[in-house]
Amino acid sequence: MTGPLCDSLTAAPVLPARAKAGPLIARELIERLRDEAAAAALQEHVASHPASAALLAGALAHSPFLTQIMRFDPEGLLACLTQAPEARRDALLAGIDTFAAGGCETADLMRELRRFRRAMALLIALADIGGVWDVETVTAALTATADRAVSLATNHVLRQAAELGRIRLADLAEPGAGSGLVVLALGKHGAGELNYSSDIDIVVFFDPEAAEAAGVAEPSSFFVKLTQQIARIIQERTPDGYVFRVDLRLRPDPASTHVAVSLPSAYSYYETVGQNWERAAMIKARPIAGDVALGERFIRDLAPFIWRKYFDFATIADIHAMKRQIQTVKGHESIAVAGHNVKLGRGGIREIEFFVQTQQLVFGGRRPALRGPRTLDMLKELTNEGWITPQARDELSESYRWLRTVEHRLQMRDDEQTQTLPKVAADLDAFARFCGYPSAAAFGKVLTAHARRIEGHYALLFEEGPSLASDAGTLSFTGSEPDPETLETLGKLGFREAMTAAETVRGWHFGRRPAVTSARAREVLTELTPALLVALGRTADPDGALAHLDNAFVRMPAAVELLTLLRSHDSLLTLFAEILGSAPRLAKVAALHPHVLDGVIDPAFGQAVLDTGMLERRIRTYVGAPPPGVEEGLDRLRDAARQENFLVGARLLSGVYDAQAAGEAYSAVAEACLRVAFADTRAAFAADHGVIAGSETAVLGLGRLGAGALTPSSDLDLVLLYDRPEDAGASDGAKSLDAVTWHVRLTQRFVAALTVPTRRGTLYQVDMRLRPSGNKSPAATQFAGFTAYHDGEAEIWEEMALTRARVVAGDEALSRRAEQAIRSILSRRREPSKVAAAVMEMRALIASEKGEKDGWDLKLAAGGLTDLDFLAQFLVLAYAADHLSLLVNGTGAVFAAAREAGLLSQADASVLGEAHRLIGDVQLWQRFTVEEAFDPKVVPPRVLKRIATAVGRPDAKVLRAELDDTRHAVRAIFTRVLAAARKG
Repeated sequence: MTGPLCDSLTAAPVLPARAKAGPLIARELIERLRDEAAAAALQEHVASHPASAALLAGALAHSPFLTQIMRFDPEGLLACLTQAPEARRDALLAGIDTFAAGGCETADLMRELRRFRRAMALLIALADIGGVWDVETVTAALTATADRAVSLATNHVLRQAAELGRIRLADLAEPGAGSGLVVLALGKHGAGELNYSSDIDIVVFFDPEAAEAAGVAEPSSFFVKLTQQIARIIQERTPDGYVFRVDLRLRPDPASTHVAVSLPSAYSYYETVGQNWERAAMIKARPIAGDVALGERFIRDLAPFIWRKYFDFATIADIHAMKRQIQTVKGHESIAVAGHNVKLGRGGIREIEFFVQTQQLVFGGRRPALRGPRTLDMLKELTNEGWITPQARDELSESYRWLRTVEHRLQMRDDEQTQTLPKVAADLDAFARFCGYPSAAAFGKVLTAHARRIEGHYALLFEEGPSLASDAGTLSFTGSEPDPETLETLGKLGFREAMTAAETVRGWHFGRRPAVTSARAREVLTELTPALLVALGRTADPDGALAHLDNAFVRMPAAVELLTLLRSHDSLLTLFAEILGSAPRLAKVAALHPHVLDGVIDPAFGQAVLDTGMLERRIRTYVGAPPPGVEEGLDRLRDAARQENFLVGARLLSGVYDAQAAGEAYSAVAEACLRVAFADTRAAFAADHGVIAGSETAVLGLGRLGAGALTPSSDLDLVLLYDRPEDAGASDGAKSLDAVTWHVRLTQRFVAALTVPTRRGTLYQVDMRLRPSGNKSPAATQFAGFTAYHDGEAEIWEEMALTRARVVAGDEALSRRAEQAIRSILSRRREPSKVAAAVMEMRALIASEKGEKDGWDLKLAAGGLTDLDFLAQFLVLAYAADHLSLLVNGTGAVFAAAREAGLLSQADASVLGEAHRLIGDVQLWQRFTVEEAFDPKVVPPRVLKRIATAVGRPDAKVLRAELDDTRHAVRAIFTRVLAAARKG
């Protein structure tokens, strides 16, 4: 164990050019701390330890993420500096263990895990940047952090399930033992080589027999829910941040399997259709939670799949095909330092990993020493076994450590999973200094030397060759008559109308669609067709998917760009097929605008970061600041929104987002677009009419936008507020307007910017009827009138709508006042009996006018979303005066707050919360998979099954039964709670 970190420091970043001296930078941080005792202790330490001052200055100058942590936790910072890093690490691990061992609520565990990860992130970064820990120690500490998070989350959900009687556990202190649940870490996590801001790749299996013995009634559904709960505990963003992003897609056939896979299914899959890349992934598999002994046995049983009895030289060609697919990512043609990807680019980390893993797969079957998970260890073993030279071992090890260090510096700047160097010269120079180099040129020289050296070793192992292709059977579309064997193959692939499918594809090859008439398009199509049909056959509706693509070819001027892109990316082809079969709206977008698929092949696609500010900056960059013109700006905004909304849908289909996260992401995209559109509209309007001195505006989002739960087809409910000085005159522009007219016309132009059809279509449909007095009032509402209206004239339904209101764009000062006014209105004391009576009357009126519909109509059906929303709104209006904690965003959050306030029983709150999530998830998937009104009589059965599996149910029948039971339970609670309140 080393001594205190401050006495072991050997390195520090180079400060940016023109930066203040290191001690001054550190002192500025300390002076801004609110904790006077911590500030004094830090000041004393920095004054007596110049190396600590230099380290802190470098971190503050180069890493906003670390700066934020240090400001949040100055005591933790001091502990990192004054304790041995190993002792601090062990104390943090022991601390989170002690906390979890005592039993806790889910929210408390989530909070403490996020604080634990933040503390570990600071310690690891300081030990890394300061040269105290080498790469192996850094990655081991990061891995330990992830292991602990997954293990504690798993134990927590198992204990909760046991308390609810859903599983019998032999030992609550070791809940995983005998549970039948297996959680494996794969990738760098499994190998103990985790990145600083990495996703964690986990795979969840379960043993049906062990589950049955433990009293689990429906193992598949049970463990799917458990897995989703584990992922939510770890990756959901809260005010305390997140722990890790969780990637569950390395399980067998992720497009068609649940997030938890039975062990018999897994064995069958790997033994029959497992691919070489899955063999490579399983080299690094390690059980980290659940029944660890069962997980170890599973990996041992899988050894014949991973390790072949004879030297497997055919693997080299297949692994290299994977490498060539990776090299379709931009930046592989040459080694350019600016914008270079240190993981996927030429001479990057991935080449070293493939160099090692390929030889492990080839020779490991007969050389057990080559079966280890860690890259550096296996370079040593490859040398010991005589497969590589000591020089190759030493050079690749040195380059690997250097690149991993650079990768960590990239990620610890903003806590983002990135491996791409800055493109802008000034940013690259700053990053080089963060890595300890005096300039970008000096850094680039070292990078290029490492990359060239890696390329040289990699080239000795691999030779160029054609990628492997799978044989789907006979698929011939030549001649004048359909080929019988082709029809048989199409049927096996899942096409119900094989003859129609064959005629459609034959039509493409015969040039019957304008998009595929060129020789180049048909050449690419001929090569792509087998893989395309296989991918379509795996979707929820193969025939419908093929029809969507055919219709797209009718509308597209040319398809060669799309076809070439799909041919180059197997994963993209699979996702595109899934879009065609499950998401008709996305299918139209992808077919008519193939460039939207670029985002899917971006390495950042798998990052489920919901950051409205980041989206706004990205959209602003695309639109321009300022835009090149009003019309061009509107077109660019529509293109940007289409791209971002497409990525949300693609992430939902890929499992990166669950339905709730997708709703939040759709809302974040809308909010970012509103901010950009409002800023540009106001600027253009002011150019014509000038401004009203001292006036302010704020845009309220209500309904689904306000709740952060938009669907792909949602309108935007908006209200525009403005305030102006009492003595405000007319605007100061060439076309002057009085204050009221100025704001009304600004609002009208803003709405038009969102709704008017341009060459790129419309942006959003907008509903302004929720403003005071609805369509009878001006389009813009003065703030004083807004508050006065809600003080006296507003009806109960208008106040109910206000429970889901929040500011989404506008001026900061008025936005704050509007938020405060809304809280004041909602927390006004009301008679619960009167609120309950009004809510019940309104629900009855809706039922009489619109009916309560079929059980698949999840909004209006009894016990559906309307009941849930109305009940939550009642709780806010009736009780927020005494329970301000009810003023939270989202129906589910209101139920949780009502439980904590004692307004709902634990049982009722649990039923309502789970119901809101299930019904909301199903409704989003309904609107995602079907364009028109959802009619189960006409929706293909496989689409219904796709919806069911998307929400963790085995089929539509089980889902419908659970929805019916859930709605009945909700209606019973709705009626009981409101009736009791009405009686007083």
